[in-house]
Amino acid sequence: MKIAFQMDPIGAVDINADSSFRLAEEAQTRGHQLFFYGPDQLAYQEGKVTARGHDMTVQRVAGDPAVLGPEREVDLADFDVVWLRQDPPFDMHYITSTHLLDRLRGQALVVNDPFWVRNYPEKLLVLDFPELTPPTTIARDLHTIKAFKEKHGDIILKPLYGNGGAGVFRLDANDRNLTSLHELFTGFSREPLIAQKFLPDVRNGDKRVILVDGESVGAINRVPAEGETRSNMHVGGRPEKIGLTDRDMEICAAIGPLLKERGQIFVGIDVIGDYLTEINVTSPTGIQELERFNGLNIAETIWQAIEAKF
Repeated sequence: MKIAFQMDPIGAVDINADSSFRLAEEAQTRGHQLFFYGPDQLAYQEGKVTARGHDMTVQRVAGDPAVLGPEREVDLADFDVVWLRQDPPFDMHYITSTHLLDRLRGQALVVNDPFWVRNYPEKLLVLDFPELTPPTTIARDLHTIKAFKEKHGDIILKPLYGNGGAGVFRLDANDRNLTSLHELFTGFSREPLIAQKFLPDVRNGDKRVILVDGESVGAINRVPAEGETRSNMHVGGRPEKIGLTDRDMEICAAIGPLLKERGQIFVGIDVIGDYLTEINVTSPTGIQELERFNGLNIAETIWQAIEAKF
């Protein structure tokens, strides 16, 4: 098949950690042809969704992960699969790319389905499952956030459309910085904030569970660095091997059918203790760590799910 990857610069990826690289590597092993382009090179031109990019051969060489052909313009309708893999922020640039890719419906399979990526951002889809999540509020109004903090005492405050652990703050019962943080966030963004009750179980790790076409395939545990609340690997979290608990399986069983129905083939959910905190559909990570810990070929499982749709 002909496979296009819409992603951040391929030359900057970590060959031992990046999930997009691993997906491309497995596709190449399976005999598929690869094409790379950045989100800035996506365009709509007189009825066609096009991209300027490069034919690509990936290689497991640190600092030189891909060999790129000459730049050329392609009609994305000529491809079998288009991967939406650039990292957030989930801003209007990102949202516009989902609108353009949505125009390929019936011509190319876009993974994950851009219509539902747009309508299911990570921190909002969990609102469909209040019985699985910690107490949560989404608001821009300081009075509402203050009332939530007064009720729960110890909270996590973060940007609604942030990623990778950036801008995440823990405000315990004695903290006096809520008003200042609110001023900071609202001073540079018109977006709401999300607040959740702090879960002490995070000290034992923030579990990333990977689902493929609605089915759980395994998990890794991300343990915060000493003195940190955040466990994201982007900010120093340490990945560890871990199994799935009965509660994890209960959560996956509850959300899996909806993810499958909405074309969310590769999803990473975050679980702290007994609670679901995020459903990551934009650019989930964790494939390579899970493969190393469990000896599984998760990328193969993902490609099998994709190929079965043809």
